[in-house]
Amino acid sequence: MNFDISENESMIKQMVKDFAEKEIRPNIMKWDESQEFPVELFKKAGELGLMGVLVPTEYGGAGMGYNEYIMVIREIAKVCGSIGLSVAAHNSLCTNHILKFGNEEQKKKWLPKLATAEWIGAWGLTEANTGSDAGRMQCTAKQDGDYWVINGSKNFITHGKSGDVMVVIVRTGELLDSHGMTAFVVERGTEGFKAGKKEDKLGMRASETAEVIFDNCRVHKDNILGELGEGFIQAMKVLDGGRISIGSLGLGIGEGALEAAINYAKEREQFGKPIASFQGISFKLADMATEIEGAKLLLYQAADKLMKGENVMKLSAMAKYKASEVGVMAATEAVQIFGGYGYIKEFPVEKFFRDSKLCTIGEGTSEIQKLVIARALLK
Repeated sequence: MNFDISENESMIKQMVKDFAEKEIRPNIMKWDESQEFPVELFKKAGELGLMGVLVPTEYGGAGMGYNEYIMVIREIAKVCGSIGLSVAAHNSLCTNHILKFGNEEQKKKWLPKLATAEWIGAWGLTEANTGSDAGRMQCTAKQDGDYWVINGSKNFITHGKSGDVMVVIVRTGELLDSHGMTAFVVERGTEGFKAGKKEDKLGMRASETAEVIFDNCRVHKDNILGELGEGFIQAMKVLDGGRISIGSLGLGIGEGALEAAINYAKEREQFGKPIASFQGISFKLADMATEIEGAKLLLYQAADKLMKGENVMKLSAMAKYKASEVGVMAATEAVQIFGGYGYIKEFPVEKFFRDSKLCTIGEGTSEIQKLVIARALLK
């Protein structure tokens, strides 16, 4: 692996950094406290190619690879985890599922709108009673001529209320049959497709999370991605990239927390000198930086193998597990370094602290990542 940043990557990094500082940072706490999902911000991100990072240029995307994608998510998450989460979910789940498994007609129909953020994408696997245990999903689709009728609901869906199009995995066969689930694309405005409750969350509050309800929702067979019964298998492959995506989010939050902690430790004085000069503080910074560097190496290694077409299930699980836990660790230590001010919303680290925890839960909990890793080791 070549760890040098190319001139092009350096330009992309600076572009995203400038975007985050200008368009995101001034509004962080306003969006957080009101739980506002700033749709217009994502339209601006789409103009810069940040909503179709991995989409080839022939479909209106930026045509970049995973190294650039990790960089995009990291730079946004250093400023705001919520916005980073929504950019990640749009890119790696909905858009990437269509890119990976859609036919040419489907790609031409949906990808240009998603890649430019003309449409915001959502993706649905989780249900109220089936989180990690997705095989027991109760949302079903029954065939009726050229249409499939979907009934049930999906839970904890990013952009479940504001999304214009959703890739949803539903049961079309027998319970617990890994080949009994199918992926459908459903557009907003389709009869019987509506949003339910929007969740009031601890963190990631500017990234919309809502229930999605299907009530005799009729979807044409042309909206099936891939073959009938392949939905669960597809979802697992999509989540390989999604784990790298959420790992990048956790890494960016950790890096943002570290930067804030370093700056504060240099400025804050106690006993007549900056607290950075005390070993108790400097060792915390050293631990944070070392753990962040380790997570970074795992993420880029997983991305490298993914771009080469290799199986990355184990490595992406390791990267997601490590990076998400490091994000929590770094944010926690940053709050401690800030002391009482770390608990105050006026200072940045309390938000990193709240946002970071989602990374150990979303797109597969840390416990599920360890299960995936252990199974691969013992196979």
